[in-house]
Amino acid sequence: MRVVVTGGAGYIGSVVAEELLRRGHPVVVVDNLSKGHRDAVPDSASFVEADVGDTAAMHEVFANGAIDAVVHMAADSLVGESVENPRKYYRNNVQAGLSMLDAMVTAKVGRIVFSSTAAVYGEPERQPIVESDPTTPTNPYGASKLAFEQALPWYARAYGLSYTSLRYFNAAGASERAGERHDPETHLIPLVLQAAAGLRPHVVIFGDDYATQDGTCIRDYIHVVDLARAHALALEAMQATSGFSGVYNLGCGGRGYSVRQVIDTARRVTGKHIDVKLGPRRAGDPAVLVASSDRIRGELGFRPELQDLDEIVGSAWRYFQQTAGARTAAQGASVAR
Repeated sequence: MRVVVTGGAGYIGSVVAEELLRRGHPVVVVDNLSKGHRDAVPDSASFVEADVGDTAAMHEVFANGAIDAVVHMAADSLVGESVENPRKYYRNNVQAGLSMLDAMVTAKVGRIVFSSTAAVYGEPERQPIVESDPTTPTNPYGASKLAFEQALPWYARAYGLSYTSLRYFNAAGASERAGERHDPETHLIPLVLQAAAGLRPHVVIFGDDYATQDGTCIRDYIHVVDLARAHALALEAMQATSGFSGVYNLGCGGRGYSVRQVIDTARRVTGKHIDVKLGPRRAGDPAVLVASSDRIRGELGFRPELQDLDEIVGSAWRYFQQTAGARTAAQGASVAR
């Protein structure tokens, strides 16, 4: 299959592109580089700098490329920002996405894997979350992703589209060539690693009195390489079965890891001291958020291969060290000139 990966210059998208190429699928990355990085795009992928909401550009991508499928990862994804600026999230995550779907229909591109989020569930009443649980998002980010998800079955019915939505919480870790590079950084593991490297003075734990084993929140983490494999499996299932569609959670087997577990693992993996400060609970933070992956295991045969927390944190640390070395070399070259 020849696959378009929207947002393929971003953290997860670039690793998805790597995995598809490894499996022999030619890849066209479409990214406006507002959050992504041009050097994250694999060398053997084609690259188009464009916004998925640019109707003319997307029509050109689909018309000229003999495209068989789309992995749609381009989105805004900061919960706090979505509350402050919901129109940005509905414009980029819904309006632009629907414009891309229309271009797919016109070009008769019949398969899409949508990178969704477990934020569509809001604050679920039970753990682990299963796909049949109510979808009641509590912020515009989750609501905008759900709105696009809800359009997919209607497009499937009307236009013969095959779709798969993959819902997950926290992608983490790194491949050999790609890892997290967010600005600002909001994710726990890179924040902890920055503290290990001395780039920030400490890590804040927001509440240690939750009803969990060590009092800190438990969250779902999935290695980004496993996540990429799941996207590829979904594409290949649609290729093998006409009309195949589905919605799947992706997680770490329903158990999750606590904030203290992540910090302790980072201390062990890096061999560095990591200072911790205790802060108050954040409003709306549930004690536990984990997703069951039983459905995708049973139906698509998905088996995480890198689920150990040491492996997740270790791969992120190796990437962190590689990029730190590259920055140091670049600064040294600049001084030498």
